[in-house]
Amino acid sequence: MNVSNFTAESPDPALENHQPLGGAIVTKPFMILGLFVLIGGYFILRRFLFGMGDVSHMSNGFPIGTWVVLDVVIGTAFGCGGFAMALLVYILNRNVYHPLIRPALLGGVFGYTLAGLAVMIDLGRYWNAFNLLLPWYAQINSVIFEVALCVMAYVTVLWIEFWPAFLERMPPAFKKRFNLHKMQIFLRRYMYVFIALGVLLPTMHQSSLGSVLLIMGSKLSPLWYTTWLPLLFLISALAMGYGVVMLESTLVQRAFKLPSEAALLIRLSRVGAGLLTLFLVVRIGDLLARGQLGLAFAFDRYSILFLIETTLFAAPILVFASKRRCANSRLRFLATISLLAAGSLYRMNGYLLAINPGNGWTYFPSAPELLITVGVVCLEIMLYLIFIKTLPVLPGRIAEVAGRPS
Repeated sequence: MNVSNFTAESPDPALENHQPLGGAIVTKPFMILGLFVLIGGYFILRRFLFGMGDVSHMSNGFPIGTWVVLDVVIGTAFGCGGFAMALLVYILNRNVYHPLIRPALLGGVFGYTLAGLAVMIDLGRYWNAFNLLLPWYAQINSVIFEVALCVMAYVTVLWIEFWPAFLERMPPAFKKRFNLHKMQIFLRRYMYVFIALGVLLPTMHQSSLGSVLLIMGSKLSPLWYTTWLPLLFLISALAMGYGVVMLESTLVQRAFKLPSEAALLIRLSRVGAGLLTLFLVVRIGDLLARGQLGLAFAFDRYSILFLIETTLFAAPILVFASKRRCANSRLRFLATISLLAAGSLYRMNGYLLAINPGNGWTYFPSAPELLITVGVVCLEIMLYLIFIKTLPVLPGRIAEVAGRPS
């Protein structure tokens, strides 16, 4: 693993001097987001006061609902931007992408931290969550146990990796008074350890999220059930990570009228195209090997979901693999949306829509369930805006340009 800051491929060092974006924090869009956070908070309070049944439609047939599927299974994939970029920059030594690292890391910090919040809402006996850390309660044969420990460890690693942004913002006198300059030196010297953990841990738990579905057996449609689920979940998580990086960069650039990072995004989209192609080759090859590809053309509910999902996966490849199409910012943006929609639908199908628990069980999320999820997402966006405006997150040349308030 090469953790050097610059190579022959590295961009201008000026790009590495991250700066706060600045500007007003409390704006009209910010207050609208805050309103949805308050609504979500109200229903979270009801859940803890009156029980899960007061706000949720989950049941014995569908014990996993939208909180886990949207906020955790999909939400952590959206938070894989930092993981994906660390793999590209530090493991594969593609330092040209280094300016995208810290914004991607910030997205991962909030994606995973708020996924942990969603898990606490979903747990029936949330007060026993600390048992995960007690060795005598360890269930070493449980995939979910491994996922829980890995996610907890990765959240810690993400905050440590992002901590230099706080230290850079602190006045030198303040750091010297509380010996925080020593922490800054320590992190610079040993950051490679946390970077390595930041690549290892999501590799483990993202693949394990696929392993969880193996216990479904015949309850999961053969179009999704396969022993290749761990690999497919890992590939889709990486692809979504790069997709989120491209989406965030585009939206921040448009919202604040900043210089475009199109050159980097076009190069990054080729990486996404390769991952999407690998995903489809493994997915369709597995169906052919198991003799299940015919189910894709049965035109029942599962078939239609599969065809929509596959189309969403394939469409971005046509854009990302073409220099001419990828140079079109609108096409590239739509392809990115398609990538993220495909990965989200794949995970939602596997955990919710393609499952038949039998005995007539059905599930449709309640309005409070959805509003809680919307509130969590809005909180993530609000925190992201606060951090990029007050902390050195964006590359220097980008942050130096005065942007309009979002």
